[in-house]
Amino acid sequence: MIPALLLLGLTALAAPAMSYSCYGDVSALQAPSIPCTVVRSSDCGPAMVRNTAEADVVRLRKYEIPIKRVARNLCLDPALIAAIMSQESRVGLLLDNGWDQERQKYGLMQLGGQQHPFGGWDSEEHINQCSTILVLAINEVRARHPTWTWDRQLRGGICTYRAKMGNLQVYEEDPCDRDNYYVNSVIRRAQYFKRHGF
Repeated sequence: MIPALLLLGLTALAAPAMSYSCYGDVSALQAPSIPCTVVRSSDCGPAMVRNTAEADVVRLRKYEIPIKRVARNLCLDPALIAAIMSQESRVGLLLDNGWDQERQKYGLMQLGGQQHPFGGWDSEEHINQCSTILVLAINEVRARHPTWTWDRQLRGGICTYRAKMGNLQVYEEDPCDRDNYYVNSVIRRAQYFKRHGF
């Protein structure tokens, strides 16, 4: 007979895609279509975001275990972590030795250069550090706007994460006011990754 604790551990490993997010279900979020413009023609529209996510999911498999471990520890949806990796660095594809082209941001989730990175650019420490910043951003929006719906708080947290990584202050009533494109792209990617085991 299998001991109860061992059985629970095996169940957790067998069903890693099970949701354990304290911040809502990303699959329930609405993400309006991303309009195609000359500036964003390379990454716009639902089909283009899906094609990008399809390519990125292959690279994400390398980081699946650390993503899920970090997500479980932070009570965060692993698909959301994967989506930010995809949005920020195409899961490392756009990086040169861990840095973006301008050498201003570092790592899979693009930590701003003014922040001291933990671990290597693709390490679990880096994933944990940036995911912790995301959780703090979501909680900051929750504290400032307790009457907002959970989905608006989550969207605001994603936008605040982006601002914090770019070393920008978020003073607006709604942190997504400046750019809904980013949050909609992250949500669409997260929904795709969630359907594919994250």
